[in-house]
Amino acid sequence: MLKYCLRCRPRVILAGIMLCVLLMLSVYNLAVIGSVPLTGNDYVIAVRNSLSTVHAPENVIRHNRMLQDANYKDFSVSPDSGHFAGGQVDNKHQPGELRDSNIYVDDDDGGGAVGGVPPGVTPLSSSFKEGYRTSSTLVSNATRKLPDAIIIGVKKGGTRALLEFLRIHPRVRATGPEPHFFDRNYHEGLAWYREQMPLTTPGQLTVEKTPSYFVTRDVPKKVYNMSRNVKLIVVVRDPVVRAISDYTQAASKRPGMKPFEQMALLDNRTGLVNSSWGAVRIGVYPKHLDRWLKHFPLRQFHFVSGERLIVDPAGEMAKVQDFLGLERVITDKHFYLNQTRGFPCLKKPGGSGKPHCLGKTKGRQHPSVDPHVLQRLRDFYKPFNLKFYQMVGQNFRWPT
Repeated sequence: MLKYCLRCRPRVILAGIMLCVLLMLSVYNLAVIGSVPLTGNDYVIAVRNSLSTVHAPENVIRHNRMLQDANYKDFSVSPDSGHFAGGQVDNKHQPGELRDSNIYVDDDDGGGAVGGVPPGVTPLSSSFKEGYRTSSTLVSNATRKLPDAIIIGVKKGGTRALLEFLRIHPRVRATGPEPHFFDRNYHEGLAWYREQMPLTTPGQLTVEKTPSYFVTRDVPKKVYNMSRNVKLIVVVRDPVVRAISDYTQAASKRPGMKPFEQMALLDNRTGLVNSSWGAVRIGVYPKHLDRWLKHFPLRQFHFVSGERLIVDPAGEMAKVQDFLGLERVITDKHFYLNQTRGFPCLKKPGGSGKPHCLGKTKGRQHPSVDPHVLQRLRDFYKPFNLKFYQMVGQNFRWPT
């Protein structure tokens, strides 16, 4: 190829050389990256050994979820971001030199090995500057399948936190963005829906989350037509607090929105609640659940307390894992309470690395609401809450 380029006229020599370089780089990238399966297996090794400030090889592990979030392209996240666990530090090797004895492996299960690599995982050659490689044996049977479980609601109840906590489990693989298949994209068909799911290996569960499913009228039947055996998870929260949280999120995006009190009540004198307002309507849980129970038995539902998920995440996650038929891998060692925001963060077992907290919108400060309006809402929700407790056989003890 190079000889051919050199025979070209002088005017096109530069263009020819550039084309040659691009072709060579394409072949290299195909060999280094293209041959690597983009998978959902338990072991993902990300290596960065090209930083001039590193005095020992910086061989680090990156959880597969982080690779998914970055579309498998971002290998330059700083090691103190909380997404990496640092490699062993020693003075036996020169910067940029990779040795198996320095590889730190995190198997997503609180285990790990220093000085060794788990079966089926191939360490990178020291000739690579940046990159990652996963085991072809572990992913040869990886497929995309329709979800085994769906987090169907409720909005502002704690669904994002639940999904992030579930991702810790090595037997769970979850979608990134909410697919909104059954309420917005149903016309795309099941083949499209399957493509939105992550790759899983045998024994792993596929989980998706779209909170609007719970309150959308025709979704239960559509889900039933997909699978009669799918497990359904609902995160519920005190409907008054949930409505305020919903309003707070909306107001942050729409400056000039009316005060919460004016939105919640149709008439401040009579205290008539605006039950048609979405923030209020979502909290009428028994109405929505009744539609689902026409298609699925109660045993296929699990109801998570949004309040308990914050104050006792390990306890709530133990029940979720039992419901999904998973061993209890996610425990209190995975959580750290952010005192400033009053919200739990994820941490590496053993205390390595910085805690991974959810986005800044989680734990957002709520506005102060007129006590009269709060009490009127509590009076409005009280009969619905009591009926909901009876339907699910669980008392969430929301204020009255």
